[in-house]
Amino acid sequence: MPKVKTNSGAKKRFKISGTGKIRRKHAYKSHILTKKSKKRKRNLGYFADVEPARLESTKLLLGMK
Repeated sequence: MPKVKTNSGAKKRFKISGTGKIRRKHAYKSHILTKKSKKRKRNLGYFADVEPARLESTKLLLGMK
């Protein structure tokens, strides 16, 4: 049986934490930032956990299943 290849797009977009959680970046923080508040931009800068509904498909893309 062949090896499972990691999806190269997912490899760049997701990080796995030390405890095994899959982390993702927030959207809407690349351009047109002048109309967004400082608080909103700060909160968009932090990582977020992948939602439980998308966890299985994300694990498949990362070759964790």
